[in-house]
Amino acid sequence: MKEKQSFWRKLLNAVRRNIVAGLLFLLPIAITYLVLRFLFNTIDGVIYPAIQQILMYFAPRLARNLPRGTGIVILLILVYFIGLLGSNILGKWVGKFIQRLFLRVPIVGVIYSTAKQLIESFSGEGTTGFKRVVMIEYPRTNCWAIGFLTNLANDENGEQMALVYIPTTPTPNSGWLAIVPIEDV
Repeated sequence: MKEKQSFWRKLLNAVRRNIVAGLLFLLPIAITYLVLRFLFNTIDGVIYPAIQQILMYFAPRLARNLPRGTGIVILLILVYFIGLLGSNILGKWVGKFIQRLFLRVPIVGVIYSTAKQLIESFSGEGTTGFKRVVMIEYPRTNCWAIGFLTNLANDENGEQMALVYIPTTPTPNSGWLAIVPIEDV
């Protein structure tokens, strides 16, 4: 009788373990799908009706048969041309003008400058960018942490030090700044 209980207990544990493993495998896929679907529906839901209204004046037949997702395609084309425009002299001048305009508005300026610094730090542009991904022994010996090399500086003895930002898990928008000798990076 005890063998049957042991068999059923092992079977139940195996079933439970496999269900948890399946959930752990499927959950990131499902969350990714839901986030992408939400973004697609939100962006397309805003742009699609505007495109449809504009086309009603010029090509009513096309406006009635406009496929879903057209808003995303139009947005990508628009972003491409803004990037193309922004990479020449006139575009850079317009970009600086818009930046100065945003920075003068009290609340908008703070939001804009914060967003710009955040994007620059992850894109590697500007002076605030992360230079590369590094590993340091932190918080103790034989315990390694992954971080971003943000800058190099000299201490009072002239020794070169590395400033390494170590993001926290699971939210990388906060973290620690470790100052370590460059040879330990």
